[in-house]
Amino acid sequence: MTDLTPGLHPAQNRALRELYAFARQLAAHWTRLAPRLGPGPASKALEAGVEAARTLLRELAELTAAYGLHGFPAAQGVGARIAGMRNVVADRALERNQALRLALHDVQHLTALLAYLAALGDSSGDEGMRDFCTRWERRLRRHESAVRRAVVAAGQDPDAAVEPLDRTAAGRVGHGLANAMGTFGEWFDRRAAQRRSGG
Repeated sequence: MTDLTPGLHPAQNRALRELYAFARQLAAHWTRLAPRLGPGPASKALEAGVEAARTLLRELAELTAAYGLHGFPAAQGVGARIAGMRNVVADRALERNQALRLALHDVQHLTALLAYLAALGDSSGDEGMRDFCTRWERRLRRHESAVRRAVVAAGQDPDAAVEPLDRTAAGRVGHGLANAMGTFGEWFDRRAAQRRSGG
């Protein structure tokens, strides 16, 4: 197969498509997660992150079109599907604090990816790519810090922190199953420790 983007190193091509996918994933996931958390600093931080991710995707499309690289519909479709699985399945079993802490990983992944892309641009002498990725890494780091502050603040209200994220019937079932598995795991580990100590 011929190289569709001769102006980009394969490492840049792959990382840029990953950026499309995971920026779309963040936007779709956080859009659904913010209202589930209810009003407050956490949901505001997520909503601001959604707007930033959407702006990133628009600007990224303009940047990469010049290289003949496009991220829609395939790359962004992957991101939307990942977010869909998290929104519909995975998040339903989580407590509020767990969902927020895992959401933090979304933006951390993007800031690390942008720093990597900036280094790739620098190594290839592509100042435009380097500057774009550096600017967006810094911008998303502000959103990362806001979500991290919300994560830490959740510890100030332990009862709210362990409430189920999803209060629908399906969410309560998922949360109950997760708790049951956790309780069994604790029992199993305790029994294993007792056997090891001869208790």
